[in-house]
Amino acid sequence: MSLTSSLPVRVKLARRQRRSGLPKWVLIGAEIVVPVLLIALWWVASDTSTNAFFPPLRKIVERLWLDAQTAAYWTDVGSSMGNLALSFVLASVLGIVIGIAFGLVRPLAWLIEPTVQFFRAIPPVALVPIFVSLIGFGNETRVITITISAFFPILISTIDGVRGIEPTMGMVSRVYGISGLSRVVSIVLPAASPRILSGMQVSLITAFVVMIASEMLGSSNGLGARTLLAKDSFDNVGMWAGVLTLGVLGYATTAVFTVFRRVTLRWYIASQQQQKNG
Repeated sequence: MSLTSSLPVRVKLARRQRRSGLPKWVLIGAEIVVPVLLIALWWVASDTSTNAFFPPLRKIVERLWLDAQTAAYWTDVGSSMGNLALSFVLASVLGIVIGIAFGLVRPLAWLIEPTVQFFRAIPPVALVPIFVSLIGFGNETRVITITISAFFPILISTIDGVRGIEPTMGMVSRVYGISGLSRVVSIVLPAASPRILSGMQVSLITAFVVMIASEMLGSSNGLGARTLLAKDSFDNVGMWAGVLTLGVLGYATTAVFTVFRRVTLRWYIASQQQQKNG
């Protein structure tokens, strides 16, 4: 596009940005300022607290700093995040592969849909005691539980994504003789990727919650077990330090995946923006 032809588009974009309200830098600043203000409010409100169950944030941060200098703390962090990463990768691979198969072969989806909806209705945390009673308290139990809880959102979003592909793409693939695995890789997977990645983001949050719950039930390592042990030992400062660690890791994990999703779907976001501007 030449400079002359792009000027009307730029003017149109500028006008829409002014009409849309706040500029982007204000929104980004709000995302930073609001959490900082909440932390500052928490710090001030709790600084003079004498309640054993609501210790000052200053003491929690000091305890967290001391814990971070120990090898046991990082062992627990590594155990939790390692289980989360392994389970999420397994759930993603299984969910995408099976979801594409069910999405392309409609009779398979019709046969399995009642079963999928049944397990989807069960709260993921409720699966933890079931697998503990069946398998035991080992690390394999936690991985299996997290994987299954993260599997269904990815499976359903993949099936919906494959079903939502425009029929014209199927016609184009037949015209150019694209079939089999090449069709899945070059057409089906890219077209369904927006919904697949949305389902993966939901499953990541679910997996994080189940990870904590699985470690709090019969486990001696991991951040969930560490936090529960501090609570049972009436170490309220240590319990709050564990909760704060889980919150930071949960936010960081979601933020990293959000960046990955935006980079992967850069072409899709650009096309959607072009349609809006057109």
